[in-house]
Amino acid sequence: METPGRITQTPDSLDFTVENVEKALHQLYYDPNIDNKNLAQKWLMQAQVSPQAWQFCWALLSPDKVPEIQYFGASALHTKISRYWGDIPAEQYDSLKTQLFSQIACFASGSKMVLTRLCVALASLALNMMPEAWPGAVTEMVRMFQEEGGGVDGRARCLALLELLTVLPEEFQTSRLPQYRKGQVRGGPGAGVGLRLPPAPAAPPAGRLAGPELFDTAVEAIVNAISQPDSQRYVNTLLKLVPQVLQLQDQLREAVQNGDMETSHGICRIAVALGENHSRALLEQVEHWQGFLALVNMIMFCTGIPGHYPVNETTSSLTLTFWYTLQDDIMSFEAENRAVYLQVYRPVYFQLVDVLLHKAQFPTDEEYASWSSDEKEQFRIYRVDISDTLMYVYETLGAELLSNLYDKLGRLLTNTEQPMSWQHTEALLYGFQSIAETIDVNYSDVIPGLIGLIPRININNVQLADTVMFTIGSLAEWLADHPVMLSSVLPLVLEALGNPDLSVSSVSTLKKICRECKYDLPPYANNIVAVSQEVLIKQIHKTSQCMWLMQALGFLLSALPVEDILRNLHSLITPYIQQLEKLADETPNPSNKLAIIHILGLLSNLFTTLDITKQEEESGEGKPPVKTTLPQLGPNPVVVVLQQVFALIQTVLSKWLNDSQVVEAVCAIFEKSVKTLLHDFAPMVSQLSEMLGQMYSTIPQASALDLTRQMVHIFASETDHFPPIKALFELVTSVTLSIFQQGPRDHPDIVDSFMQLQAQALKRKPDLFLSENLDVKAVFHCGVLSLKFPEGPTVKSTCLFFTELLPHCGDVPRVGQVVQEDGKLLLQAVLEAIGGQSSRGLMDQFAEVLFSMNKHCFALLTVWLKEVLQPPGFPSSRVSAEQKETFSQQILRERVNKRRVKEIVKEFTLLCRGLHGTEYAAEY
Repeated sequence: METPGRITQTPDSLDFTVENVEKALHQLYYDPNIDNKNLAQKWLMQAQVSPQAWQFCWALLSPDKVPEIQYFGASALHTKISRYWGDIPAEQYDSLKTQLFSQIACFASGSKMVLTRLCVALASLALNMMPEAWPGAVTEMVRMFQEEGGGVDGRARCLALLELLTVLPEEFQTSRLPQYRKGQVRGGPGAGVGLRLPPAPAAPPAGRLAGPELFDTAVEAIVNAISQPDSQRYVNTLLKLVPQVLQLQDQLREAVQNGDMETSHGICRIAVALGENHSRALLEQVEHWQGFLALVNMIMFCTGIPGHYPVNETTSSLTLTFWYTLQDDIMSFEAENRAVYLQVYRPVYFQLVDVLLHKAQFPTDEEYASWSSDEKEQFRIYRVDISDTLMYVYETLGAELLSNLYDKLGRLLTNTEQPMSWQHTEALLYGFQSIAETIDVNYSDVIPGLIGLIPRININNVQLADTVMFTIGSLAEWLADHPVMLSSVLPLVLEALGNPDLSVSSVSTLKKICRECKYDLPPYANNIVAVSQEVLIKQIHKTSQCMWLMQALGFLLSALPVEDILRNLHSLITPYIQQLEKLADETPNPSNKLAIIHILGLLSNLFTTLDITKQEEESGEGKPPVKTTLPQLGPNPVVVVLQQVFALIQTVLSKWLNDSQVVEAVCAIFEKSVKTLLHDFAPMVSQLSEMLGQMYSTIPQASALDLTRQMVHIFASETDHFPPIKALFELVTSVTLSIFQQGPRDHPDIVDSFMQLQAQALKRKPDLFLSENLDVKAVFHCGVLSLKFPEGPTVKSTCLFFTELLPHCGDVPRVGQVVQEDGKLLLQAVLEAIGGQSSRGLMDQFAEVLFSMNKHCFALLTVWLKEVLQPPGFPSSRVSAEQKETFSQQILRERVNKRRVKEIVKEFTLLCRGLHGTEYAAEY
């Protein structure tokens, strides 16, 4: 027996009656069975567009129906008006309009969601009738809702009017009207104030917005109207609006005084919307400059609204983008006009800096301790936004801004009469740091004074200490040009290094100093190493900060004489080597695994930056950088250490070969060392190649392939190292081919790395493909298979492999042979992908493979395209034989213009997917 009220018949066989619609809606909302819900949804969508909708929609709006049913009736009305306007006889327009006004009046005090939908329907009706059939539409709407009567109270009528004024511009933007009709509606005499702004009667009386019941709706309506892009065309209306917005200042101040955050927030939104959307237009009205300046000052008040964000206020953050917009608009004027505007607005921006730095201040320690973690995080993000704004404002204020900040800080730190607030000091330093982090301040004459002031700061608070550290870090490049000042700040940084609360700021600052000033640090090296060793042994810092610290030490040691490097490395690394030896003897378990990965990570990060060569410019595309080696005797210190610990690393590997994280950590040590040392790594090539081969043969892992690729990149072209590299390349290729035979789908990471390795080999040393021990045909077939993987990165790497392989058809006989025999399979896989089997985001990569085939195998491609595209339905049933022929001819014509091939492929893939000409495709 069927459940009563359930839609069980097919949509075609069930009448679209009020009763059936109600049953379907009940099923959609309350039936727990998802299939039944889907069936109801499908049926209701058909009901909504059926001719019968005109009958049941009014019935569904009956006052005795529940809101969900009424909402569907209103939605059906909107659908019929907006999508099937042509079906409505012209003589019924007025009747429909009257009925809609009547329904809106009924729902003005009823369900908000139904009211909104009815307003959207009326808006759609108005847009379709304007300007001929309903001249002065918006004026008439306003008048209708201002007239008393109909049993609807004034508040409800205002609410309905505001809702209508809110949805009208939104409906205009999203409507299906053709572009020429939109132009008629927008500019026609029938629009009245229409799609611009509410007329004077709708303005807030006596400089106040409506009472609390209507406040949110009023704000929403005004902001939406002001924010419409077209409103810029109606400058006179905008000029009339400025004094009306300024009249809200008393209400704003009153709200702030009373702690009414909702009201202050709403008024601020209106002021910012007017300023942000129309600053250029209002700036150009030179004769009204005082009005706009008053609006700017009103927004300044909102920026500096009393209280701490986000606990006492949430308004100030709304205003920040306005200051960007205003500055951009001022700077966009011609030089002469710009100078005039800057004369007026530079003082405003100096005031803004003071306001922002005040807002960036931390609250008292007690108050801050009472904040939740979420509030603290919001405040942190707010300060970052302020920092970005200060950096941007620097473009207008220039060096004078730094002088201004320096003078304030100097007065603050040297004034003994007034008690000093750490919050004030911290905010001024934060301003300096915001600018120095991204702007080149090397020319500034106030930085020496700032460096001199820093030691005078009484650092008695974690937040202040953090900002002091970050400020020093932001000046690292300046310190590199003025090394004499290092002695003033380095002791502060080393002292902070021992404080776990300053972990991030102190370690990142030391790293910046070591990177930028390494050639001036040898006199301080022993002290830096000693303090760093101490904090590492005490385990003061978290893992990521320990890694940064090792990178800092790598930079530092790079500038020392080789014997000093070795001495420091010995004292620095020995404790970890001893610990690693002990761990290597233990039975593997989760805790010693973490310790092993930590130690290997420390070594990796140290070797990443320990570089005793001076890097010169790149030697050419795809080639390793050229480095100038400083005079040294014997091997590179990193190589010395690696040779000493090599046996120990092999022991660790033998026990942890099954663990991908440990293998990855081991590979990272060598990969980072190879990247840093380049050809200085040569003494280790042979033994590392042997170890990699053994590792990969036992348990294949992607990290081993990535390290092999790095070795091929650096050493494959060197005669002395070609034999071990060749042997390693052949071995990992052979092992990976066996993985393909067993089923590669479980190892997309290995396939990805393997394809990158093959591409690198072809790019750096195509001779590797001349070897009798390399099964080129099998590698080619693996590539074709990999093109069909669902993982995007794997497919990209595979396309890269083929674009590197195809150019060698002529100079590597075995490549030429396999392409001739099996190239058709490659083309088939590429066309399948274009036909819809692969993501549209990968089409550029497939286009590059097609382009490469056309360029290097033109005669073969001409034949293959005919054969492969001949079967009906391939690569998609949506493309005709004529379209496939056009695609073939277009591809074959383009042997030089790669960009054009990409466009052809994009066009064809849209046809294959049935998306050509859709809005969805327009975004592609």
